[in-house]
Amino acid sequence: MPATERIFTAALIVIGDEILSGRTHDKNIAQVASWLQVQNIRLKEVRVVADDPPAIVAAVNALRATNDYLFTTGGIGPTHDDITVDAVATALGVAVVVHPEARAILEAYYATRGGLNDARLRMARVPEGADLIPNRMSGAPGIKFGNIFLMAGVPTIAAQMLDALTGTLEGGAPLLSETVGCWVAESEVADLLREVEKAHPGCQIGSYPFFREGRTGANFVIRSTDAEALASCLAALGNGLHAMGKDFASGGI
Repeated sequence: MPATERIFTAALIVIGDEILSGRTHDKNIAQVASWLQVQNIRLKEVRVVADDPPAIVAAVNALRATNDYLFTTGGIGPTHDDITVDAVATALGVAVVVHPEARAILEAYYATRGGLNDARLRMARVPEGADLIPNRMSGAPGIKFGNIFLMAGVPTIAAQMLDALTGTLEGGAPLLSETVGCWVAESEVADLLREVEKAHPGCQIGSYPFFREGRTGANFVIRSTDAEALASCLAALGNGLHAMGKDFASGGI
């Protein structure tokens, strides 16, 4: 199957006790998902994992085997609880080493900021055989090993690392979408949505209800990698809503 027809998938592991405790609100899921969409890569699964080495190892081994790409955010900083590098190295069966280029980058960055101490040097540690992901913001690089990409948990820094990866990963068929909005309760059109989707293999219809202006409505998002199938599915849904006497808005409400 040509790469342009194949769907490439990715998974994301968000690592950190602070996410699970609610002290920190994750912003990386949305920005990673949006970035992957532009790269024509489908985000298929997200797991939030505590700062627990066995849990991280299990998640890494499960998700790297079932997706084209695996991303992680969090746990690559200078403190004792930044354990992502060690856990990923364990999952890969390799040692943890100080990457010479990462060390040089950090030495230069901290030359006027108090120098490179043992804590800061932790940010130069990588699974043996890994390459680096540039980080223009804070110096400390991200890490890539095969189809695995380890990024910072700080969203602004993660964004810099995603920017450095832009255009470097192989993507597949772009996911196309169309939206139809209707002032209707989901329960009234559930059968219609099911029938239209079943009649159009390769298309998925997502239903997103809302309550506005004292009324209930929903936006229906049709997704497909096939433009013709998408257009056919959109027309069928519109015809079905019209037959039920429901007004609808192309592009959503």
